[in-house]
Amino acid sequence: MLVSDLFTEIYISITANKVRTGLTILGIVIGIASVIVMIAIGTGSQKAIEASIQSVGSNLLTIQPGQQRSFGGGARSSGTTQSLTLDDATAITEKIDRVAAVAPTVSGNEQIIANGNNANASISGVTEAYAQVNNITVASGAFISDVHEKKRAKVVVIGPDMRDEIFGADVNVVGQKIRIGGLNFTIIGVPDAKGGSGFGSSDDAVYMPLSTYQQYFAGDAYLSSISVNIAEQDQMTIAEDEITALLLTQHKIANADDADFNIRNQADIIAMTSSVTGTMTILLGAVAGISLVVGGIGIMNMMLTTVTERTREIGLRKAIGAGQKDIKQQFLLESIVLTFLGGMIGIFLGVTISYGLDHFGITSTQVSHFSIILSFSVSAVIGIVFGYYPAQRAAKLNPIHALRYE
Repeated sequence: MLVSDLFTEIYISITANKVRTGLTILGIVIGIASVIVMIAIGTGSQKAIEASIQSVGSNLLTIQPGQQRSFGGGARSSGTTQSLTLDDATAITEKIDRVAAVAPTVSGNEQIIANGNNANASISGVTEAYAQVNNITVASGAFISDVHEKKRAKVVVIGPDMRDEIFGADVNVVGQKIRIGGLNFTIIGVPDAKGGSGFGSSDDAVYMPLSTYQQYFAGDAYLSSISVNIAEQDQMTIAEDEITALLLTQHKIANADDADFNIRNQADIIAMTSSVTGTMTILLGAVAGISLVVGGIGIMNMMLTTVTERTREIGLRKAIGAGQKDIKQQFLLESIVLTFLGGMIGIFLGVTISYGLDHFGITSTQVSHFSIILSFSVSAVIGIVFGYYPAQRAAKLNPIHALRYE
């Protein structure tokens, strides 16, 4: 059979029952589009989380009070353990050469009142180094300085989301007053937005001098955490070991297993997060892939129905000289064309939906070439696998029995 004749026959067969063909293709379209969208959502979420973590710097070590425990053994949190002090932060600054900056922090939750509104906010007592360690830049005004720290000044820097909630969007709040814990504070700055969301994010936070927080809110000299910025990425592990040894000496602890603090490496957090989100992306893609299998079953069902409907035609073709190879080729190619059409439409729909979700801010997405190639390849395989049995069945029909079929 000539190639042109073969494609003509396929066109006639596919368009003979447009509704059935359309519904069959729809199964493949939904399957392909689902795979692309799910992988795009998973990949986009992974990149967004990594960017959020890296926004505070990849050369970051975070020291918190409490022992490092396995998942089965639990862990003591900074809320129940008090072991870090300013002396520890000073010792790290003076004795660890690999350190670029050290930012001691104490934090908690307080009610803030301003402009007739109130909100529950995450309050952090910080030093001037906090901005450097956490890559914070100020959009208006200034950040907490050493002068504010020494004077125990009643000044605050509020995140852009908190500003918008209390005062309104993009209002210039530098110089205005807010009330925290019955005390009046002057706003001296607003940092640039980092895109964080949810309670406790940097965009929702309120910062004040560390000494001020300890005097009026903490009631003691203990710290919630110490953030350490390491000068070079390749020195992170060495610096972590040196800081561990130093703090064990500071706290007069002989055995590292009895340490009353734990150190988190930002690079390790990024690697762990990438692993988890990568697994979730694979899971989302696999779940969406089930719809592809369902679409493939629809292709097989249609082709089996087509073989039954065209039994007499197959018998006639065989009677005038068509071989098994010709019959098999025709029906197999029909199946491949159906999945190819569904695959192309599905890819277009999946990419469009993914970009739409990201454009309208519904969720972060990132379409990868891998997902498109994978979807197209899977659609081709489905066409062959689910089309082979109906094609084989058509090819093996007895021409005499086929011609007698009613």
